[in-house]
Amino acid sequence: MSIIAERLSAIQPSPTIAVTTKAAELRAAGRDVIGLGAGEPDFDTPEHVKEAARQAIAAGKTKYTPVAGTPELRQAICDKHRRDNGLQYTPDMISVGCGGKQTIYNLMMATLNPGDEVVIPAPYWVSYPDITLLAGGTPVVIAAGQEAGFKISPEELDKAITAKTKWVVLNSPNNPTGAAYSADELAALGAVLERHPHVWVMSDDMYEHLVYDGFTFATIAQVTPSLFERTLTLNGVSKAWAMTGWRLGWAAGPVDVIKAMNKVQSQSTTHACSISQAAAVAALNGPMDFLAERNATFVQRRDMAVEMLNAAPGLSCHKPEGAFYVYPSCAGAIGRKTPAGKVIDSDTTFVAELLEAEGVAAVPGSAFGLAPYFRVSYATATETLKEAMSRIQRFAASLG
Repeated sequence: MSIIAERLSAIQPSPTIAVTTKAAELRAAGRDVIGLGAGEPDFDTPEHVKEAARQAIAAGKTKYTPVAGTPELRQAICDKHRRDNGLQYTPDMISVGCGGKQTIYNLMMATLNPGDEVVIPAPYWVSYPDITLLAGGTPVVIAAGQEAGFKISPEELDKAITAKTKWVVLNSPNNPTGAAYSADELAALGAVLERHPHVWVMSDDMYEHLVYDGFTFATIAQVTPSLFERTLTLNGVSKAWAMTGWRLGWAAGPVDVIKAMNKVQSQSTTHACSISQAAAVAALNGPMDFLAERNATFVQRRDMAVEMLNAAPGLSCHKPEGAFYVYPSCAGAIGRKTPAGKVIDSDTTFVAELLEAEGVAAVPGSAFGLAPYFRVSYATATETLKEAMSRIQRFAASLG
């Protein structure tokens, strides 16, 4: 009899982390590999945030904090939501965790019972269904392809909801596609949810500040105020402030759910790192002037990647509204062969052969619940990204 818990048989290790690890291993072995799998900005954490961390260490802020987070950070989070989103939270409505992933884990562990359903639009961030399964829930996936701008319709949402639905997950801007819902599109989804009072909403807003071309970010509790009492709004400092390694995310929502999440966390990590919390206070309360230049760089990279991918035989790439990913279709490559005679029978094979032939590491769309696509992160140096796109073009052209 195996000592490993049966629940683990239902999930897989994170495929995005696996791709990044594989690229690093090949690079260490001497291969010329460009990794496009990592979901993190290549920019550095802003200096004022790092300085706040150094000051926190010097001041001895190295002890345990409250499970939910320091009072200063929870107040800063409340201030952020009031300032940026028009949402009124109090500190007891905030739970701070070790990154967005743990916050989602805490939420699902605290609220799901066996048989509860979680509606997840695809393409989805890889962890949503696996965390749902670990917590005993059942993922219900709605697929939204490139023709729909990778966004679900109100009709599709309404059809997916059953008496067993407990949560609907909304992630805008989206990982892996970069697609973002406008305020009007969110309001239309909100109108559906108003008709189903037993359904709660998890709004993952991690890429809130990474939107382009004049797009205005909105979150569902903002555009449909009637849903405020059954919405958990999730966010963090990982993306906009380039603080992925600091591991700091949070949830904002009704007190009873926040208390339950804190209860889960009290028996796992206890709380987020005290130094990371001090840094996050500085991030949320400090200047954001660094962001405009970084976003301009992301736009330049996005536009280059989209143009070059669309020029590759068999590939088709949608231009997204935000984040730092594109999600090209490789449907036109399916059924073709590599020069060595290998048939490209799936996006998984396409990505594997791309890595072997050209040393470009990307993540297959099957990992995100919608094939045949693959995810490219353009959060990498511009010239390196251009070289990667050239390699992808060369590989696509080599298929016969």
